[in-house]
Amino acid sequence: MPKHSLCPLLLLAVSLAAAQTPSSQPSSGPTLPYSPSLDLSSMDKSIDPCVDLYHHSCGGWQRKNPIPPDQTSWSVYGKLYQDNLTFLRDMLEQAAQPNEQRNAVTQKTGDFYAACMDEAAVNKQGFSPIQPELDAIGQLRSAKELAPLVARLQVTYFRYSYTSSMLFAAGSTQDPDDSEQVIADVDQGGLGMPDRDYYTKDDAKTKETREHYLHHMQRVFELIGDSPAVAATNAATVMRLETAMAKASLTRKERRDPHKLVHKMKLADLIRLAPNFDWPAFYREAEYPQFPILNVDAPEFIKELNALLSSEPVDSWKTYLRFHVADTSSPYLSSKFVDENFEFYRKYLRGAKEQQPRWKRCVQYVNYGLGEALGQVYVAKAFSPELKKSTLDMVQGIEDAMGQRIRALGWMSPETKQQALVKLAGIRNKIGYPDKWRDYSSVKIVRDDFAGNVERAHQFEGRRDINKIGKPVDHGEWDITAPTVDAYYNPQMNDINFPAGVLQPPLYDPKMDDAPNYGDTGGTVGHELTHGFDDEGSQFDARGNLKDWWTKADREEFDIRTKCVDDQYSAYVSVEDVHVDGKLTLGENVADLGGEILAYMAWKAATKNRDLQPIDGLTPEQRFFIGFAQWDCANERPEDMRVRAMTDPHSPARYRINGVVVNMPEFAQAFSCKSDQPMVKPAANVCRIW
Repeated sequence: MPKHSLCPLLLLAVSLAAAQTPSSQPSSGPTLPYSPSLDLSSMDKSIDPCVDLYHHSCGGWQRKNPIPPDQTSWSVYGKLYQDNLTFLRDMLEQAAQPNEQRNAVTQKTGDFYAACMDEAAVNKQGFSPIQPELDAIGQLRSAKELAPLVARLQVTYFRYSYTSSMLFAAGSTQDPDDSEQVIADVDQGGLGMPDRDYYTKDDAKTKETREHYLHHMQRVFELIGDSPAVAATNAATVMRLETAMAKASLTRKERRDPHKLVHKMKLADLIRLAPNFDWPAFYREAEYPQFPILNVDAPEFIKELNALLSSEPVDSWKTYLRFHVADTSSPYLSSKFVDENFEFYRKYLRGAKEQQPRWKRCVQYVNYGLGEALGQVYVAKAFSPELKKSTLDMVQGIEDAMGQRIRALGWMSPETKQQALVKLAGIRNKIGYPDKWRDYSSVKIVRDDFAGNVERAHQFEGRRDINKIGKPVDHGEWDITAPTVDAYYNPQMNDINFPAGVLQPPLYDPKMDDAPNYGDTGGTVGHELTHGFDDEGSQFDARGNLKDWWTKADREEFDIRTKCVDDQYSAYVSVEDVHVDGKLTLGENVADLGGEILAYMAWKAATKNRDLQPIDGLTPEQRFFIGFAQWDCANERPEDMRVRAMTDPHSPARYRINGVVVNMPEFAQAFSCKSDQPMVKPAANVCRIW
């Protein structure tokens, strides 16, 4: 099984039950700016909410917040992310000052940041940091020698994404049949573009993208010393190899079915599947522990790779590896490499107009490389114990609403309901930060060796991932860092994870009344809970095992109900001629709808004995729905929306709002909408799942 996908753009912030008081925040040092969870100036009251709630709620915000030139999109989420980067920058600049007050944690994060910010030193090195790898590639004499070299490169350039690995992805995963154990894993990978469809589709825009990618590859080869003619030939070689690999790869929609990714076998079986790759040498060189079994997510991909290893000369693979070492390393090398990386991946593909300032990139590199060290300092300054406790209380309230909802479902049998409640009770709630911080004492950080610091941090993570194999699962582990503005549900862990980075205004706003807070943050808590019961998460049991706990009739009814959501979102247009992919986005759309229904229930339960009055001319119910809409106010570049339509399991912002409320009669009641208005569905067409 692959690493689970995270859930970006959810903006999970959940402490609603108790207000965060000034005394719970640090009294000195950097602070995050305040933004309210419901902002009247962000609205456009000229637009009828019954026609378009999203632009009624966000039209003012969109006018006031054009996309900054260094961004590919801009949103409430993006603004908080940038505010957080500024906050972290202040911390890192202080940590980068050599003095006797630094401890082991601030020394490593500060020196990592200082090395990154020394652009002159980085430029002076050129591409010398990757010369040893390029030399090793140049010494290959046969395909048989690939395995130990690929092993070293995979550890050195460790990545979590299956699309950005050398040749294929490998590491550890939870056993799909015994989620308490970690086993070895092999998956598809090895592509330079964001998705396999960039290599297989034949529309004009995709063909244009392939031409730009060819030019990008040629430029990278020229930067590492090839003549233009040789670079062009080499780019064509890489494109040929990657296209063959892409055609053998599972699509993102296929990968959403966890059963398609389970192919457990012994090492001897893998050797028979792909005998042209020296698997024993690969595992020896990467220092894998002995393992009795592994999972191969995409056997057809591995079979195609095996055929390519036989049909392609070793020089083709040397060319492929040279490109991927240079391309993967480009953000950490001299400015020529950085600029070329930006030109293709952010400017052409996603529409950014300018490169991000170096300090922003350096903050992100520290968070990626030493995230839990940075997180310790961040939590001490930005996340109070009171906030953690009240957040846990709020999550429990939303879970109670989920239990009530399950018990009240008319379409589900008592047998399946019982299993759903068992799964709900088994969910682990992880709030703010890990109980035990990661130990980076073995990672050598040198103040004048930025590329080396990145490499050693990646090696540490690669080695840590491999060393999990054969051991019990660590349920205390997090897959994102405490400062990260994001959150996720992990179906194999059966846990929801809310880092401290998202527990900030405007996502959690202690100055605001309950209605918008429940509409915003309560809904996103419910979203994560619902992921355990969406079309993908519902295939895992309470322990995280891939196990069917449904009656046949209930599963068939569930599939009918999720098709309602699929059909609804597939009719939406994402950008220009590109529709939303209702199957790719199905899990997120189901979670959006389920989460907001839970939030509404929990809000009504929490305020049932209160005399709620209108505020600023808006009823409590209207404030609930406007608060919901304003979490996702956004402006998006068409280039970025095209990429996301192919790769992002989330729908565009406006549909994450309007697509939900058309299925909630409570919304129509709140705004006295007429039955023939766009934000009102006929009762027979309303999608009802959880």
